[in-house]
Amino acid sequence: MLQRRLVLSSLVGAGAWSVAPTVWSASLFTQSEGTQALRTALERGANAAVAQLGKPDGFLGNEKVRIHLPSVLEDAAPLLKSMGKGKQLNELVTTMNRAAEQAVPLALPLLKSAIKSMSVTDAQRILTGGDTSVTTFFADKTRTPLGEQFLPIVTKVTQRLSLAKRYNAVAGKAASLGLLKGEQANVEQYVTAKALDGLYLIIGEQEKLIRQDPVGTGSAILKKVFGSL
Repeated sequence: MLQRRLVLSSLVGAGAWSVAPTVWSASLFTQSEGTQALRTALERGANAAVAQLGKPDGFLGNEKVRIHLPSVLEDAAPLLKSMGKGKQLNELVTTMNRAAEQAVPLALPLLKSAIKSMSVTDAQRILTGGDTSVTTFFADKTRTPLGEQFLPIVTKVTQRLSLAKRYNAVAGKAASLGLLKGEQANVEQYVTAKALDGLYLIIGEQEKLIRQDPVGTGSAILKKVFGSL
């Protein structure tokens, strides 16, 4: 009990972790160990997510992250199919997902850079923030620059399809009239946003696995830190 109090008082007293004592009362790890564990968890999650998604059928074959038609096209699908456009719709779905699969490997360097730049405040939020804290961390740090990197790759793949071009032309006009907003106004922006959503979702799932079974990770530091929370 004395050891636990000393650890807690040293962390909070130094101003490094401004958290309630109830969070740390049962913790037997230092600030350095907590940060090391988080960096290990983050890197494992990033590596696993990129490996899982950045391959053929990484998106298309996984219903959790599969990119479906923009809602406007989804609503119009029955009519378009009755007009003989079913094959083109299927090609668009496949192409959107293939574009995401090609773009995702670009994420790893930026994700690792975000891990290295993690501050004490970031570590505190992740450790005590619940199941979505890793997703929030990576999204805050990397969503904008990753979107800029993904977009050219996605555009190169999707612009081969005439249906994508026609959709952009029509959706662009609708957006100018205020009938469509945000990512729905452009196929490439839509796919880029969905690819990032899928990436962060899978990273978050990896975090949940670590939190639920730190012993099963085979890592002593993950077991020590996450096992004591």
